[in-house]
Amino acid sequence: MSLKIYKRGSVWHYRGTVAKRRLRGSTGASDKDTAARIAADIESTYWKSYLDGPESVLTFAQAALLYRKAGKPTRFLERVEDHWKDTLVKNISAGAIRQAAIDLYPRASAATRNRQAIIPTQAIINHAAEMELCPYVRVKRFPVENKTKKPVDLLWMQQFTAVANPHLAALGWFLFQTGARISEALRITWDDIDLAARTARIGQRKTKTERIAHLPPEAFAAIANQPRGRSRVFLYSTRMAAYMAWQRAVERAGLDWRSFHCCRHGFATELLRAGYDVLTVAKAGGWKTPQRVLDTYGHAIEDRTITDALSGTNLTQPKRTNSKSPRRMRIS
Repeated sequence: MSLKIYKRGSVWHYRGTVAKRRLRGSTGASDKDTAARIAADIESTYWKSYLDGPESVLTFAQAALLYRKAGKPTRFLERVEDHWKDTLVKNISAGAIRQAAIDLYPRASAATRNRQAIIPTQAIINHAAEMELCPYVRVKRFPVENKTKKPVDLLWMQQFTAVANPHLAALGWFLFQTGARISEALRITWDDIDLAARTARIGQRKTKTERIAHLPPEAFAAIANQPRGRSRVFLYSTRMAAYMAWQRAVERAGLDWRSFHCCRHGFATELLRAGYDVLTVAKAGGWKTPQRVLDTYGHAIEDRTITDALSGTNLTQPKRTNSKSPRRMRIS
C-alpha cells in the first residue's frame, strides 16, 4: 500500500501519498497490526473520495466537525450529532431528517422539532455543501401556528417592578429598555457599563457583533443602584434562576404572563408605535436586518386611516404610525 507505518515512541504513525495527496499522521495505536489496519482504512477512504467524489465518504460527524470549526452556532447540535453519528451524509434524506426530529423530540411541538432538529441538521449538511463536499438538502418544516406574542409595555413593567426585588427590577428595566435578550443581559459585566455616558455594551452571539445601548432613566437608575461586589451586573447564575424569580414576581403583581423575550417584543413594538422607523429600531435593538423587525412586528404599525392621505387629508402633517396615542417608552 502507499501508506507506510512507522513507530514513534510507543505509537505507530503513517505517511505516504494517496490519490495525489501527501498524508501523514498518527494511527493512535501501539499495536502494529492495528495500526496497519487503520492506515489501510485511511488509504481506502481517500481513494474512494478521489474516485467517487467526497460525498461518497463524508459522514455526518465529519460534517459537524467542519461546521463547528467554522465558528457556526453550536446550540442544539449535540443531540443531532449523537443521532446521526457516522451516517454518510449522502444517505440522509429530507424525509429521514423529519423522522429524526420526531424520534428526537416525540412530545415536542412542531416549532421545537424545527428549531432543535431540522434546522441544525440542515445547517451542518448545507455548510458541507458550500465546501463542495456534498449536495445541498432542503427539508420541509413542520407547520407551525403563528401566535402573536403579547409584548411588555410600560404599564406592565411599572407594575412588575413595583413588587420585584431591586435586582430583578433592574433586570426587567434593562431587558425592556435596551431590547437585550436574557442570555445577553446575564453576560453583562460592569466593564460593559458606562454610567457617565449612560450606555451598556451588549455582545450579540447570534450576529457575532456587539452594540452600544442607551440606558433610559429607569434602567439607568436601577443599574446605578446595584451593588458592585461581582464582575457581572446581574447576579443570577443561570437563566432558570432568573426565570423562577421572574415567575414569582409576575404572580405577586397579579399580571398576565410575559416572558423575558416579551420585553424584547415590547422594545420593538413600543418604538414602532411611537413612530420610529424600522431601520432605527433594528439598529437600536440589534436585529440583523430591518426586514426581520418588519416581519415580526409589522402589526405594531398598522393604521388603516393612512389612506386618508390619498384625498389630501392631513398631507402636511402625517399621522403617527398608530391612530391612537399609546403610552410611550421614555428613551431620553
